[in-house]
Parts: sequence; structure tokens; C-alpha cells
Amino acid sequence: MHHHNSKRSNFIKRLVVYSSTTFFVVLIAGFVILTVMGFKFDTDRQQFEQYAFLQFNSAPTGASVAVDGVEVTGKTPNKTSVPEGKHEVVIWRDGFETWRKTLYIKSGTLTWLNYILMVPTKLSVESVADYEGLSTSLVSPLNKYIVVQQFADKPSFDIAQLDMDLPTFNQITIPKKDYSEAYTTSVKHNFKVTSWDQGERYILIKHNYNDNTEWLVADSQDENNTKNITKLFDLQFSDVKFSGTGGNTFFGLESGNIRKLDTKTETVSKLLVTKVKQFSLYSQNIITYIGDGDNGGRLVGLYRDGDEKPYVVKVISSSNANSLQVASSRYFNEDYIAIADGKNVDILSGNYSTLLFSDLSSIKSVKTFDVAGDVLNLSFSPSGQYLLAQSGANFTSYDLEYKNTVLSTVDTTGSASPLKWLNNSYFWSDNGSNLNIREFDGANPRLINSVVVGQDVALTKSGKFLYSLNKSTNGYQLQRVKMTLL
Repeated sequence: MHHHNSKRSNFIKRLVVYSSTTFFVVLIAGFVILTVMGFKFDTDRQQFEQYAFLQFNSAPTGASVAVDGVEVTGKTPNKTSVPEGKHEVVIWRDGFETWRKTLYIKSGTLTWLNYILMVPTKLSVESVADYEGLSTSLVSPLNKYIVVQQFADKPSFDIAQLDMDLPTFNQITIPKKDYSEAYTTSVKHNFKVTSWDQGERYILIKHNYNDNTEWLVADSQDENNTKNITKLFDLQFSDVKFSGTGGNTFFGLESGNIRKLDTKTETVSKLLVTKVKQFSLYSQNIITYIGDGDNGGRLVGLYRDGDEKPYVVKVISSSNANSLQVASSRYFNEDYIAIADGKNVDILSGNYSTLLFSDLSSIKSVKTFDVAGDVLNLSFSPSGQYLLAQSGANFTSYDLEYKNTVLSTVDTTGSASPLKWLNNSYFWSDNGSNLNIREFDGANPRLINSVVVGQDVALTKSGKFLYSLNKSTNGYQLQRVKMTLL
């Protein structure tokens, strides 16, 4: 005889099934969420513990990684998770120097070790161009070109394009009609390249003759397109800087006053900032400057193109006024200004790129620290993440993202050369005529090759070649080493 289940029993069964399903779904979802958040069960402590994530990458890729002596699955790029604490990371690949670093990792964080530059164990120097003399050299902003000037008294400039396996070369010579006293044989001339524009086409040249100075802008692709900025505006500029990428707009410092210049329309602005000692461009239209205060001492100021007046960021007492250094950057939608006053470094943050002038008071100090000696060189990395404060052979780096301060030194037998950024995470030095590279925190220093002190260095965007300048048998050479084994 067949018995039908009662409605009550069916309801109870459905309730049990639905409750069980919901319980297991919640359990699984909770497990997934905990896993994504880095929680793992610690068998030694018999409890769940939140781990941290490490993400690895290297140039070139395909390197092996070990954390605390345990090899991580796969080759770079790869990742792993670790408990909070101090961990030793080792990365290696056949034919390259082994990379090592000890880090303190906090639970629940993501640490990117994606900047690792693997250096071959055997570096072969290749000469790619020869020069009779060597005065100055300057790499373009994105490392695509390098301009080499053989003789300071001649307006000729050799330009090499570096972003290819076989670099190409051309030379430009400033026409005599474009610079003063060109036909007067008794006049001594001195030419020096001071900067490239952001579009990597135009170069700014400072021309000294007798006791006079004038500024020229040259087109690296057409020497006949040279313009004499000083003659065009009939103003004596002590400093000129590019604004924009077209090679036509500039900011110039004239008798302590900053003006905006347009060589295309041949127009000059009113006085934008006064009592200025020195200035730099943070972007195409934002100026940071050091100037004289109204009541003595010095001040650090900010001016954005289009504002009615500048904004005073910080006033410095007269006792420390001569040791000021300023650097600016933007990182993760925040603007930063670093001010070095003697041994003290103050980092301020705000969002002045987009805010109205009345909102600039939101710029606040976010980090202050002291270094070993007076800061003589202050700079942000190209990406803006790291600040480098150098005082002789000592330097302090600060990581904006992880808020870490590290003190380190560079090898030197005499006065230390200014440290310069190689890419977003590495910088280079040429102390003792040796090119050395190391990471932002001083870790993993590598000796590359011998160089002429004071000349520029370029790592190509692909990371394949590292270019520098050195003496040769018959003069000087543009040389390179291959940073990959392919």
C-alpha cells in the first residue's frame, strides 16, 4: 500500500535541504573570501592567520624565485604568499647575477617585486660611435636619443637614436645667422645643451660669448629651424625651460621674474612670479620655485599656468636659506613636493593639478626626516614612487607607497657625483670613472663598465642595451653593453 508524505514532512525535508545548501554555500564563500584575503591555517599555531602576497617579475623574465630557501612555483612573472615577518627573497637565472633582498612583510599586504633588473654575469662592451672630442652629452626624456657635443666652442651636435638594435646617427650645426657674434673671430664661444623637450625632438642650448648669454632652441631633425629666444624677445634670461612638446613654448627667468614665452606667436607674458632665485617644471604647466621672502629668508612656491598669482608652500628662515633643494612629482593621483632644508627633508602632498587655486591650502606635510648631511641633490624617480636625497656619498630613499625610509651609501674615492635615475626603480653613479647601478634603496649594486665622469647614461626602453660614453684609443666612444642574452 502506497503512503503519500504529508505536507509537513515535505516542508521539513525542503527546509533541511535548503538550510544545508545555504550553510555549505556560506561556508565555501567564506573560505574563498578568506583565501582571497590571504588567510591560511597555521598548523603550528592551530589557527587561521592572514598572510601577505608577493608578486615577482624581472627583466628579462623567466627567472627562478625562492623565498626563505623554498622555491616558488613557476618562473617570473609569478607570485606567492607568506606570513607576516622578515623574509629573504632570492631570484636567479642562468647567465645572470643572483638578486637578493631581505624584506619585512606585513600581513594583508601586496608587495610588488616587479622592478628587478637582471644583470648578465659577463658584460661585453661594444663601441657604436667614435668622437674626436667630448664636451657634454644628454639623454632625451624617454631614452630614445642621446645628443653628444664634441667641442664646447663649436655649435655642432651629434644625435644618436638608441631604441633599435642598430642605432642611427645624424649631426646638426647651428647656422651662424642664429647666434650672436658668429662672424667675429676674436670672440670666444661656448655652447651647451641644457635640456630636451618632452616630445624628444627639440634641444635647448645655452650660448655664452664673452660676458653675454643667449638661449637657442634647435630642431634635432632640421638645423635650419633654429630660433634665438634671447634675440626674439630682447630679454636677458638666466634660465629657460621647455613647456609642452612642440618646441615653441617656454618659461624663462629674467631678472628674478618668470615669464611664459611662445616663439611661434612671438609673444611674452606678464610677470608670473617675482623674486625668484631658481625654478623647475613639475609638468608642462606647473612651476615649483625658490624665491626671496617679503620679510627676509627664502620661500618655496608653486605656480600653475593660468593662475592669477603663485602659492607659497613653505617659508624658510634666513639661517638655512642657502641650502634649499626642491623636487616635485605625481604618484597615484596625488601631487608631491619635497623640500630639503639643510639636513631636513619635508614631503608635502596635495592635489594641486586639478583643484582650484583657493583649494591649494590642502597641501599638507606627510613625512619629515633628517639625513646625514646637507642635501645637495634631491629628486623623485620618473614614476614618482621614490624620493632620493643625496648628501655626498650618503643618500636616503623614501618610498611613497610603502612609507619606508632607507639610508645607504655609494662607493667613492673622492667627491661623490650626483646620483641620476636610470629607470623607475634604479639609479646610476659614475664615481671613480665606473658606471654602477643599484636599486632605489641601495640594494644589489652592479658594476657595469668604465665611463667618462659627468656624461649621461641611457637604458633603452626595452631594457636591452645600456649606453654610456668612455675614452677610446683615438678619442672617445659611445658604447653599450647588452643586458639580455638573446
